[in-house]
Amino acid sequence: MLARPLARLLAARGIHYGWAIALISFLIMLATAAALGMPGVLINPLQTEFHWDVATISGPLALRLLLFGLMAPFSAALLARFGVRRVVSFALVLIVAGLLAARQITEVWHLWATWGVALGIGSGLVGVIMGTTIATRWFTRRRGLIIGLLTASNATGQLAFLPVAAWLADTHGWRAAFLPAMVACALALVLLLLFMVERPADLGLRPYGEAADAPIAVPRPTGNAILLAFATLGQASRSPAFWLLAGTFAICGISTMGLVQTHFIPLCEDFGMTGVVAASVLTMMGAFDFVGTIGSGWLSDRIAPRTLLFWYYGLRGLSLLALPFLPFSFYGLSLFAMFYGLDWIATVPPTVRLCGGMFGRERAPIVFGWVFCGHMLGAAVAASAAGISRDVLSSYVPAFMAAGTFCLLAALAALAIPRGGVATTVAPPSGARAAA
Repeated sequence: MLARPLARLLAARGIHYGWAIALISFLIMLATAAALGMPGVLINPLQTEFHWDVATISGPLALRLLLFGLMAPFSAALLARFGVRRVVSFALVLIVAGLLAARQITEVWHLWATWGVALGIGSGLVGVIMGTTIATRWFTRRRGLIIGLLTASNATGQLAFLPVAAWLADTHGWRAAFLPAMVACALALVLLLLFMVERPADLGLRPYGEAADAPIAVPRPTGNAILLAFATLGQASRSPAFWLLAGTFAICGISTMGLVQTHFIPLCEDFGMTGVVAASVLTMMGAFDFVGTIGSGWLSDRIAPRTLLFWYYGLRGLSLLALPFLPFSFYGLSLFAMFYGLDWIATVPPTVRLCGGMFGRERAPIVFGWVFCGHMLGAAVAASAAGISRDVLSSYVPAFMAAGTFCLLAALAALAIPRGGVATTVAPPSGARAAA
């Protein structure tokens, strides 16, 4: 393990090791997100080879998104109870094994087992929850910025590898498209094992920006991780603000991962674009998402989070309603890609800040995990419903119109969240304590 020598080297230059942890986490989350997003380019190749319809293929894709979300609160509790190294190592091994097995599929149930179960659980154990955990443990100052940075890696990773995957699918067959995500996850595992440290106290440090007289030691979590997750849900669910956050975040999932990430490429192909060009448009969204989400983290430290959510959801809804009327070419969709990309996952930093303000620092990652369940439940419904729309109505347009309308409703709901994000504080469940 090279963490201690690197920490000493960085300390000699006045650099807190938390920044190295943030960079390592960024790369790990980028790799797992690439695995999660990659199947979107393979819908049409699988149709061609196996003659499965879009709804049949969309089912396992919806399951992977559902499991990705359902794992979030348990991931937060498991990360607190067993540590980042153990949980994320298991997740990376499961993802690589799932991708290897997916190259051999011949039956529909193989899709459910590999794309649905292995990718869903593996990526869900990391997801955005790892970023929330790292930011909470390692940073007191710049926490909003770190949340934005790590969230951007997760969202951008789901899009950035798509052109390469689409090109490999076109030139070497769809099985070759799995290779970039597999290699990225294997390299991420090496970085994790060599450089990851659980908490600043393990290196004799305080979180970045913590007061100099603050204690270095922190309480280690005890108790059953699963019970901790459900106990936190039981307490948080008594607050109406929790349901506002979960409901609006479900619409975020409908309009991003469930619809655009999963079905944007087939939508563009319906309008005459090639898969590679459509994937390039998605990658452009990913590049602008990187900027937008980091910027949102910066803004969430300065502007009321509910105000940010109102604008994010409102502008996203208008862009989705306009999409079917735009020219479907790389240049015709460039403006949409830039605008939509800036808003892609910009909702995460203000939502995390609201969770922290309402439910306390110790419970924020687990509460956000349950809110994220709503996000991925919405994504799973949208991924499946859009496939049904394409098969039954021969068009994706109704699905995009519905998503745009839901976003406008989410903008109004965001204004009902208590000002400043202060509503109630969740006390730690008896018998279990989560590390900050």
